[in-house]
Formats: sequence, structure tokens, C-alpha cells
Amino acid sequence: MAGVKVLTGAAAAALLLAFVGSTPVLAETIEASLVRAYQNNPQLNAQRASVRVTDENVPQALSGYRPRVAVTASAGYQYSDVLSGTAGATAHLTGAQVPRAVGATVTQTLFNGQQTANRTRAAEGQVSSAREGLRVLEQSVLLAAATIYMDYLRDAAIVEVQKSNTRVLEQTLKQTRDRFNVGEVTRTDVAQSEAQLAAGRTQQLTAESNLTTTRSNFRRIIGIEPNALAAGSPVDRFLPPTLPGAIDLGLTENPNVTASMFGIDVSFLNVKVNEGALFPTVTLQASAQQAYEQTISVPRQFSAAAVAQVSVPIYQGGAEYALIRQSKETLAQQRLALEQVRDQTRASVVQAWGQLQAGKAQVSSAQAQVQASEIALNGVREEAKAGQRTTLDVLNAQQALVNARVALVTAQHDRVVASYAVLNAVGRLSPTVLKLSTTVYDPSVHYHQVRDSWVGVRTPDGR
Repeated sequence: MAGVKVLTGAAAAALLLAFVGSTPVLAETIEASLVRAYQNNPQLNAQRASVRVTDENVPQALSGYRPRVAVTASAGYQYSDVLSGTAGATAHLTGAQVPRAVGATVTQTLFNGQQTANRTRAAEGQVSSAREGLRVLEQSVLLAAATIYMDYLRDAAIVEVQKSNTRVLEQTLKQTRDRFNVGEVTRTDVAQSEAQLAAGRTQQLTAESNLTTTRSNFRRIIGIEPNALAAGSPVDRFLPPTLPGAIDLGLTENPNVTASMFGIDVSFLNVKVNEGALFPTVTLQASAQQAYEQTISVPRQFSAAAVAQVSVPIYQGGAEYALIRQSKETLAQQRLALEQVRDQTRASVVQAWGQLQAGKAQVSSAQAQVQASEIALNGVREEAKAGQRTTLDVLNAQQALVNARVALVTAQHDRVVASYAVLNAVGRLSPTVLKLSTTVYDPSVHYHQVRDSWVGVRTPDGR
């Protein structure tokens, strides 16, 4: 078996580092991929548009404070034949007129049981909740981008490991056949080498197929084809130092928790809105009208009026009471949902933290496994040359080394992804925390552009 080259641990590491990007000037980094996903992911952009839709609820609620103005105009044709009179005197009027009028009415609500105020606060709560929902999706997209980035590095490295294994097995088969021809080994040894080579080629094809799938998902999530990827690194520097600190941070900053808290506020205000329907409504209406030729005897007429109206609801079929009870049940449901979300967040933090700690240990264990497997393979080869080991022993040692290298690549992948998962669980996976070189989308910009808008049908971006 002499002459067969075996990749040492250092050589395997160099291969991986060369693949993941030894030329950082030209390499695509994980941070750059996160920026691309943050800027271009269509699902994330759609969610931003959804937040802008929710922003419009606030000016709709504020419209309850503002007057309502209506202008009316009318024109037509009429023919009149009027006979009027009293005892001893009559008058006969006949003729055609073109009656026309123009008027304006202004209505202002003065009091409606604080419904407008509560609707406005509820709409603002919906905006805050929508922003937290946007944070949830931003974190999910960034986590998916980091995961697919590391998936591609892992799968590509596994392909290189399997290709190297195939080359070694081909050389092993060649040498085994040469030894068979001179009578040093049996036909069984040749068959074992052939079987192991066939299995190695199958493993290589499977790895290449997995890489093709990962490449497609990379294009879907990041938006570009993967090319010359640099090595990814964990984000432990942004994490709390202890698990209790991570749990406390998750319970206060995780967007799922904060969104649920805003949901409680909105439900509480909806109760107040529905209760406002039981209060009197006070409105003030002012109107003016200029009319011409409304009758034969009156060629012109102007009228103006200002009326204050109080409407006191007594009984409206019971629907308003049902709405109040329904909204109170919804409020209770939201409070229970908050506890469920907190429990889920706590569990997610603990799970991600445990996976991170396990990932760190697995990397060290896998590195030791690779080193031991390389030493074992070299020893088995030397023993095989002395006739103390069979060809099958060498093939098994070679496969053990391949498995160890795959395990190391997988452990390194899991280590990095787990650090991003912890950051996601505590609610801090954001471009600001990661210090990504990108303009951070600020949903408050659109909100302030439309909040106090009284008129206009164009969106702030000109559509």
C-alpha cells in the first residue's frame, strides 16, 4: 500500500480554508450576504409594505377629530300652474323655471364617548405591533441567510472531502490490482477495493446533489449565485455572557413578546371603543344654501343654519353589549397568548443556548477525531505493508477518516449557525447589532409622512 497519499489534518484544513475564501478581497462574506438578503428579500419587502398599510390606520382614526364638509349642487327644469286665492280674490300663475341651488354643510363631532381618542391609540398600537412583526421577519430572514451561507460552505467542503476520498480509493484500487497481479493479495481484496470505490463515488454524487440543492436555496434567499465564499464566523461577541442573562434579554427584547404586548394594548383599547357606543354623541352642523327659481314667486333664496344635536342611545338591540363582552374575551385571550409566547421564547433561548454550547464541544471533539483518524489510517497502512493488516482494514480506516472530516465540517457549520440562532432567540439579530454596512429600514419615516395628512391620494413615494 505504499505510495498512497493521505491528506493530513493540516492539509484538510487548508483545503477547507482555500475553498471558503483565501482571497478576502474577492470573496463574498457572510456579512455581505446578510446585507443582500436584508435589502432584496421579497418576503421582507412585502412585510415592509404591510407595515406601511397599517400606518394608514392612524390617519383614518384621526379623521374622527376633523370636520366633514360636503358641497351640494342641483339644477333642473319644472313647469308650474298655480291657482291661488282667498275669498273674492284669486291669482293664476303659470310658467316654466330652471331651479338651481348650491350649498355646503360642515359637520363636527364634539363628543362620542372618547371613541375617536381610543381608536387613535388602538391604531398606534397596531402600528407598533406591525413593526415588531417586521422585526420578527427581519430576524428570520437574516437567520435564514446566515444558515444557507453556512450550509453552502458545509456542503461544498463535504464535496471536496468526498472527491479527495474518491481519488484516494481509485489509487488504492490501482495498487491493490497491481499487488493482485504479483500474487500479494487475493481477488477478495480487489473486490473490497472496488466496492469501497463504488460506495465512495455514490457518496460523492450524493454530496454534489446536496450542494446543487443548497445552491438553489442560496440564490432564493440571498439573491445571487454563491461564488468564492469567505469563511463564516460565530457572533458570540454580541451574545449575553450567561444563559440567565440571555433568557432575561429574550423576555424583554424578543419581537414576538413585544408584539404580543402591543396586541394586549390594542385589545384593551378596543374594549374602550366599544364601551364608547353607550355614551351620548354630540355633533354640531352648520349649513348654507343659495337657491334660484325654486318657485314661481321666489326668484332667489339664501338660507343658513347652525344646529347642535345630542343623540343618547337607549337600546339598540343589544349588539353593542355583545361587542363589549366579545372584546373583553379577546383581551383575556391576548393576555393568555402573551404568557404562551413568553414560555415559547424562554424555551427557544434555552434550546439555542444548549445547541451553541454543544456545537463548541462538538468542534473540539471532531478535530480530535480527525487527528486520531489520520494517525490510525497511517498506522494501518504501515501495518498493512508488513502484512499485519488486510486491505479491508485500510479501507475501513480510510472511511473512518472521511466520516471524521465530514463530522468536523458539520460541527463547524452548526457552531456558527447556533450562535446566530441564540442572537435570534434573544431578539437582537438585526443589522444594527451586527453592524452591517447597509441603510437600516426605518418604518417610522413613512408613519410620520402620513400621520397628519389631511388630503392627498399619492403615497409618499409618489405613486
